[in-house]
Amino acid sequence: MSNLNLKIMGKIPDGIFGGFSGRVGRVVGYQWRGEDLLRKAPRKRPKGSGTARQLEQRDKFAMVMRFLTPIQDVVGVYFGNVYQSKSRFNLAMSYNLTNAIVEVPGGSFALDFPRVLLTKGGLRGMESGTVVARAGRILELNWTDNSGQGSAAADDFVLVVAYSPVQELFQVFDPAALRSEATVQLTMPTYFNGEEVQVWASMVSADRKVAAISSYIGTAVII
Repeated sequence: MSNLNLKIMGKIPDGIFGGFSGRVGRVVGYQWRGEDLLRKAPRKRPKGSGTARQLEQRDKFAMVMRFLTPIQDVVGVYFGNVYQSKSRFNLAMSYNLTNAIVEVPGGSFALDFPRVLLTKGGLRGMESGTVVARAGRILELNWTDNSGQGSAAADDFVLVVAYSPVQELFQVFDPAALRSEATVQLTMPTYFNGEEVQVWASMVSADRKVAAISSYIGTAVII
């Protein structure tokens, strides 16, 4: 029998029902913050297409662009102030490229969701925000009513953004509630059922002219 040269691309330490590490086809498995995660394998690039650093920056830029583009109506309106030739969307791109990307095992990169900002302004933000999933595809958010503190007004709108990393889909609730209400239950669409979503919240003034710095509220699995 002739000898076979086998190349091990990935390992499945816990059997077919566990996570795997390494590369299988176009998928790379890795563990980050105790979770088994998957990502697409980076594309092979032809020689001479740029330095490693340039290619790395290009991939980061594409990742943030793909993430923010579906919510241009949020970041393009509520992220900072237009500065010279930079639009609000460009400001959001720049901020998240600089502050919200982390390296993950395997030499690739991922968004660090708790560090992602979706809105940025001088309004007082959400205080002590929490999120929990309820039956019926409900996201329940609770927070402390801080109306009257600094720029916070009772009639400020609450803006909520939920994101499924697996589906790469957003659900935006604008307005979701008023600051003074301190709680809200939001119904997610059926196609989010069973998905874990990342949740952010912010405050927007009643005249829509000023927003707060968005707060990362946490994750919830839609049930």
